[in-house]
Amino acid sequence: MSDETPIEAARRGVMLVISSPSGAGKTTLARRLLASDPGIALSVSVTTRKPRPGERDGVDYHFIDRAEFARLVEQGALLEWAEVFANRYGTPEAPIASSLVAGRDILFDIDWQGARQVRERSGADVASIFVLPPSAETLRSRLLARAQDAPEVVARRLAAAASEISHWAEYDYVIVNDDLEASMASLRAILAAERLRRWRNAGHLTPLAGALGRDLDRSASP
Repeated sequence: MSDETPIEAARRGVMLVISSPSGAGKTTLARRLLASDPGIALSVSVTTRKPRPGERDGVDYHFIDRAEFARLVEQGALLEWAEVFANRYGTPEAPIASSLVAGRDILFDIDWQGARQVRERSGADVASIFVLPPSAETLRSRLLARAQDAPEVVARRLAAAASEISHWAEYDYVIVNDDLEASMASLRAILAAERLRRWRNAGHLTPLAGALGRDLDRSASP
């Protein structure tokens, strides 16, 4: 084992939270961001729901039963958790904390309940984005086009959308997802700005600013 003192990460990681009602497009935006930016990784939640077609355990979610989920809640091992449409979803806390210290950015695809808990526990580490559909009819069309849920499930999601949308003002940023490319440009701009926040970069900016000040002082001396 090396005796050298560990080097502090140049920048503290960003917790980028994206929420929206089902069908507004947050998952599509999240997947495109992950595919185009190697500097950010998806926070893989645990859930009690069954996998949808194409989903993989450990990649899209960790699929567990309700007893295991209850054990994690009791141990305080979840950064946030919520019950949505009779299924439970949660975020394990330990890997998130390690990623932030190491300067790795983490993307959260979670609902408003989870976002509120994350903000309460993680404060300034969080940058939150709410994705709105351009209209109610667009939202309905997107849900029907997915063809993954039964009609009664689609109806229930539409009924819940108004309640979910009412929480948009709790977020730092809002993207109206009318045009996918424009929405992606906005998403990338938000992440770029958050990565440049002064306090996230204090690990290397503080010594840099100090060195610059000393060098300039010496240069100015007669």
